[in-house]
Amino acid sequence: MVLNKFEHSNVSYKTYLMNRSIGIILIMIGAAMLIWTGFTYTKREKIVDAGPIQISADKEKQVNWPPYLGGILLVGGIVVLASSKKG
Repeated sequence: MVLNKFEHSNVSYKTYLMNRSIGIILIMIGAAMLIWTGFTYTKREKIVDAGPIQISADKEKQVNWPPYLGGILLVGGIVVLASSKKG
């Protein structure tokens, strides 16, 4: 008789799968945040709005995050993934 490793543990199979999925997602997000430390997008802003006359300009906005944040997520994902295997 083959016993499933989850039959005699407190960790259910659903919890194992959820922890594994969360760990993989954290690893992927952390690696992406280490590679790309931010992104730029363009936003159209109105400069003049006087009746029928409207003047707008495209302004570039930046969103940045520190690289160590990606490292923290990467290590956290590895820890979650490793701890999910100890079922």
